Amino acid sequence: MRRSVKKQKKDLSAPAGKRKRYLVWGSIALGVIAVFGLLVLGLRNPDVIHGLQHYLGLQRGHDEDVVYDTSTGLPPAGGVHSPRWQNCGIYDEPIASKNAVHSLEHGAVWVTYNPSLAESEVAKLRDLVQGESFVLMSPFVDQASPIVLTAWGLQLEVDEADDGRIPNFINAYQLGPQTPEPGASCSNGVGEPVG
Repeated sequence: MRRSVKKQKKDLSAPAGKRKRYLVWGSIALGVIAVFGLLVLGLRNPDVIHGLQHYLGLQRGHDEDVVYDTSTGLPPAGGVHSPRWQNCGIYDEPIASKNAVHSLEHGAVWVTYNPSLAESEVAKLRDLVQGESFVLMSPFVDQASPIVLTAWGLQLEVDEADDGRIPNFINAYQLGPQTPEPGASCSNGVGEPVG
């Protein structure tokens, strides 16, 4: 009689153990699937630009004599600027930040590069921005990063022209939602772009 009682106890406990194991492994599998799904969605979401820096509370206004802090090695991402904006286009020489910032206020993206950047990389950048109506491209003296993309209140540093975030940034922020003066011009200002 004792044997049958022990056998019954074993039989009753086996399904509970299996259920517990299935529950544990099922939860783990569900967690892995959820994490994988979030990663895939995050990588496919064009609105997510990794490394984007935000600058909040930027002042606006005109001052022909404005001077920017250059100790960061980055172009200004907004602020008080010249009353004259920079004509959008490609420049082979550095342009005045005070005019470029005014163009940012109008919705331009400013693509700058360290003057020591390889000519092959500069050519790739030119190909990316050629024909864009609200983009400035110029060298920026003493720039800390090889390439920097700037829109009003936003900045992205990249190492090479093949970085897929460059076209994403241009598409998202050229005349983007951050623009303080949408509809303002990026022509009939100062400067003669070469492209």
